[in-house]
Amino acid sequence: MQISDRQRLLYLYMREGWRRFSHRLALGRNSAFRFAGTTPDRLIVAPTDLRAIDPFVAQEIVDGRFPLAGRVLDTDGESPFELDLPSREFGVRLHSFSWLRHMRSINEDEAFTRIRQLFNEWIGSHGRVIGGLSWEADIIAQRLIAWMSHSPIVLRNAEHAFYRRFLKSLAFQVRYLKHVADTTHDGEARLRVRIALAIASVSMPASPSSIRKAARNLDAELDRQILPDGGHCSRNPRLGLELLLDLLPLRQTYVNLGHDLPARLIPCIDRMYPALRFFRHQGGELALFNGATSTLANELMSVLRYDETAGAPFKALPHLGYQRLAAGTAIVIIDTGTPLSVALSRNSHAGCLSFEMSSGRYRFIINSGSPKFAGERFRQMARMTAAHSTVTINDRSSCRLSQSRFLGPIVTGGASKVTLRRTEDAGHLEAVIASHDGYVEAFGLVHERDIGINAKGTIVRGRDRLFQPDGQEPQPSNTAVAVARFHIHPAITIRKNNAQEVYLTAPDGETWLFSCRDVAVEVEEDVFFADPSGVRKSSQLTITFAAATHPEIQWIMSHES
Repeated sequence: MQISDRQRLLYLYMREGWRRFSHRLALGRNSAFRFAGTTPDRLIVAPTDLRAIDPFVAQEIVDGRFPLAGRVLDTDGESPFELDLPSREFGVRLHSFSWLRHMRSINEDEAFTRIRQLFNEWIGSHGRVIGGLSWEADIIAQRLIAWMSHSPIVLRNAEHAFYRRFLKSLAFQVRYLKHVADTTHDGEARLRVRIALAIASVSMPASPSSIRKAARNLDAELDRQILPDGGHCSRNPRLGLELLLDLLPLRQTYVNLGHDLPARLIPCIDRMYPALRFFRHQGGELALFNGATSTLANELMSVLRYDETAGAPFKALPHLGYQRLAAGTAIVIIDTGTPLSVALSRNSHAGCLSFEMSSGRYRFIINSGSPKFAGERFRQMARMTAAHSTVTINDRSSCRLSQSRFLGPIVTGGASKVTLRRTEDAGHLEAVIASHDGYVEAFGLVHERDIGINAKGTIVRGRDRLFQPDGQEPQPSNTAVAVARFHIHPAITIRKNNAQEVYLTAPDGETWLFSCRDVAVEVEEDVFFADPSGVRKSSQLTITFAAATHPEIQWIMSHES
């Protein structure tokens, strides 16, 4: 390990140690006593929840079964908060009360009684003792938003004693969250904490100074995390949608109550919409980069209907590090960036220069995406370069991920520099040419990818090239072997024409021919992590080439019908 790497790791350990120390300092020794305080006498407003609801989930919960995170927990009359849970992901969804929105679909006294029973059980088993999964800052923030948004169904026909117990727990959690907000893990979690506290400041009785402080803190976090091009600093396309699902109701709540809006709230929302549309394929799905998973079409539409910035998607998000090529019915989206900071890389993927291609209603070339419900092992597998439609060398990823439990799975090395240019030739072929240095340290090689699309959107051509940092071709002694992977969406049918040609056909009959000059195209088994139903089998096309003898490959996709 080089000196610079040791210094970097030392800095990371010191920074994480300081964050944990600050967190413990914020809590103090007598945590529960420290966060005790007055109980508000009422809730002022219940913000709207724009997320989709499922009546089936609601009925299952009323019947004592919890279908969450791809698992079903049958409580058999017991409290779900006292049972061993199937997975951490299940626990996150249970304790965040994300399931509460589904209960809006039931209008029976039995359901409201069941809801209050579950609240009493949570308050009794977890609400009085701080610690464990249920008291992680991000989960508290999600729980507070859910409780406040759905308070009308929770409190419907409730006795005064329950009403007071509910408000007391709500206020206790808000006070706790205020203390730990600054020491929450950077990124989405910290921003959601600030959103939750801003919602609480206007949904519960609060002084004007408290409302202004919550707004200022939210402004500061929005300014820091929402980039000038509208993307979230995590570089995850789906996070824009998740954040808008919380920010839009917050904006409307401020307006309805006549409060001054946080100064950065509307400008940030207006910036986020074009970024969200940038990542949207024509079929309505969001591109699968850097932790993005499946997106429900009705959730996306529930947000896009509030879009007042409607227009053609941008060609590039330069601050976020993505490029887009579009012509006819074809769209190509390319990742040309790296993690914006180590602190924000806990969910970053090693997918530099990966791309997705769709035409009409269907995605043809995709990345494997991130699993929605699977455990940590699958999530880390999904971060590897091999799970992306790009080039790997000797089956290694272009980024190094930390194996330290103390630091978490952050990116500690690899691709750090990307060169980029866009071109358009006389034949109206628009192209993106980019390279990254992720394999320089291990193999002395730079990967360059050139992807172009013609004006009619009927041809997508690509070139992948390996060369030394000085621009020269690899040395004859270089034994590195590269594989270009093209992950195919499970809905696409694959049929080989010959060794170098493969037909890709969508369910509606649209067909593209994928071919490569001089090198065989193989069809191999694959895994699609981001399917709504869970991890499932799929297929990929692979092209293998040796750096020393065949440092460049050219491939083409042509529309057949």
